[in-house]
Parts: sequence; structure tokens; C-alpha cells
Amino acid sequence: MTVEVHSLGCRLNLAESEQMRGLLAGADDLVVINSCAVTAEAVRQTRQAIRRARRARPDARLLVTGCAAEVEREVLARMPEVDGLIANSAKLDPRAWNLPAPAQIPRPTGYTRGFVQVQNGCDHACTFCVIPRGRGASRSRAIADVLEDVALHINAGVQEIVLTGVDLTSWGADLPDTPRLGSVCEAILARFGALPRLRLSSVDGAEIDDALFDLIAGEARMMPHLHLSLQSGDDMILKRMKRRHSRADALRLVERLRARRTDLAIGADLIAGFPTETEAMHAQSMAIVAELAIVHGHVFAYSPRPGTPAARMPQVPPVLARARAADLRVAVAEQRARWLAGLVGRPISVLAERGQTGHSREFAPVRLPSGTPAGTLLSLTPCRVVEGMLE
Repeated sequence: MTVEVHSLGCRLNLAESEQMRGLLAGADDLVVINSCAVTAEAVRQTRQAIRRARRARPDARLLVTGCAAEVEREVLARMPEVDGLIANSAKLDPRAWNLPAPAQIPRPTGYTRGFVQVQNGCDHACTFCVIPRGRGASRSRAIADVLEDVALHINAGVQEIVLTGVDLTSWGADLPDTPRLGSVCEAILARFGALPRLRLSSVDGAEIDDALFDLIAGEARMMPHLHLSLQSGDDMILKRMKRRHSRADALRLVERLRARRTDLAIGADLIAGFPTETEAMHAQSMAIVAELAIVHGHVFAYSPRPGTPAARMPQVPPVLARARAADLRVAVAEQRARWLAGLVGRPISVLAERGQTGHSREFAPVRLPSGTPAGTLLSLTPCRVVEGMLE
């Protein structure tokens, strides 16, 4: 290929990488690293990806964009493998790439799930986070623009739309009349009656509005899969993180949703070893994995990010943070194994993807019969779990 775009990190980066592939189609001998800076490990992986890409394409022009290109700009600029940096805010602007502006950015073909960015940036100040420095203030896309983007994906044949954003549930705060995210979802479902699946990426439970709650709880085309930006199960740690929810808030939200939608699968982001975390505080996070039945876990060992308030707090030794992260991953794996076993023998709907795999409505991974065309929606009854996948 003359153009490669390598994406690290969040679903928003994946959505933007899709757009960059279309924008840069036809460019000559170019490699783009769409980087992540959410943790020190993410930056390490970005640098590793840069070196790997340079070894694979020694003569290509290699450019870096994404959050690490903002937060770690000087570090990445000094890497001999890097030919240049593109500002994160400009990555979808043809002028940043010295390209003429197309009437419409082409979309890649042959994909099965469409990621649609509805929001970017963040106005909050969580004490561990550098993403506002990498993404800027919160900006919401107008509903008309979102609907146009959804239409492009549907016309390309996708069966599932995933709404993404840095702080997805803050959508609308900067728009006239301050609408809420539920209104975006309602508009999509109303405009595209044949769309079978609408899914949300990570959400802040404290910002779920009434309309969105009702859709998650009772709309068949809204996928029964809620990924919470939870971060911890301990109230003191949540306060020191400057999160806007308590432990009880998270438990109450999931309890209310499950009272109306029993098939709801819960995911969560969890940080282990946050500064000042004691064993008792870690035990609270371990316990909430079981209390919420978290089956999709993104677990991170805390690493200090320069310039953040948390970096100035009393630190947990890194080896202990990593051990606690391993504990949390085991706890999530146990919940996930029980959940997958409970789906055996029950009819499920699966969206087929490339590689003879797919995902159910609850985002359970499924291995499919050989020859199943990607993009197909099919109903099947799994008979067993093999290597963490339904068959």
C-alpha cells in the first residue's frame, strides 16, 4: 500500500483513522501513526509502533498525529524515524496534509461497523488525565452533520453504528439550547428505521440523560452494552480523581437499567494503583467488578502523566500498581467466563466480521462457520465456549 494509517488507543481514534484513510487515499508512500497518550504505556506503544513502521517502510514518509503528538510533541519530534507531526486538531483538515480539499472525504469500503464521531475534546479536569491537552475543549457536532455521517456509513453497507467521543455523554453542552446525547440517538433511530444496531462507546454514567436512559433500557435497536468510565470502586479515590460519580451512583445506575433490561452487558474502565490507593481501596474496586458484573474490562495500571495533579500525589509503587491491575483483570475474566457460559444454548444475533468472527448484541465474541460473509447479521445458538469465544 502507498498509504498506511496505524491507530492506537480509543474508538475515537479508530473513527478518525477511517476518515484519514479516505482523505489520504492516493497519497504517495505515506505512513501515519495516529497516536495515544492516555497512559505512559500508551506513549511507549506509540514509540514502538513508530519504530516498527519505519523498519517495515524505510523509504516512506512517516508522520505522527493523535494525542501523543500534542502531549509528547518534543519527545516524538526528536525520534529519527519521524518525518513530521500533524496537530491532533488538524488531522482531518486536508490542508494539514498539503492536499486539496475534497467535496466529501471518501469512506473506505469493506468494513462492517461504522464509527461516528459526535463529540471531541473534554472540559473536565480529572486529576490523572492529559487528554484535554491532547484534544482541547469539548466540541459537539450538529445533529445534521452526525446524520449525514451515519448516512454515508449506511450507504456503504454497515449494519452497526458506534457513536464515539472523548466525553461522549457531554455532547450538546456547547450547542444552542444545550441538547443531550439522547436526542442524537433518537434522531438517528428515527431517520434510519432500517438500521438494526446503534451502539455507544465509553460513557460517563453521571451524564446519562433521561432520554438516553430510556433508550438503553428499552429500545431494541440500541445495543444492550454499556461501557462506563468508572475508573475506581472506592469513593475516596474517585474524589481524588475528581470524578463526578460515587460508588453508589454507579451501582444505582446499573441496577435501574438491569431492572428494565436483563441482558445488559457492562463494561468499564478501571485504574489500578492510583496515588494514595490502599489495599482496602483496591478491595473496593475488586468488589465492584462482581457487584456490577463487569464483563468488558479495560484495566490500566496507573502511571503518572507529567503536569497532572495526580503526578504530585503520593505514588503507589509501580510494581504494586501492576499487581493490582493483574488482580482486576483476573476478576473481570472470571465474570466474563461466567457470562459467556450463560449465553451457551441461547439464541443470539451476531454481526459477522472479517476472519470468520463476529460480535453479539451484547458484544460477546463469536467464532462463525467458515464462509460466513462479513457484514451479515445472523441468528445462531452457541453450543460452547472455546478460548474465550462462543461457538
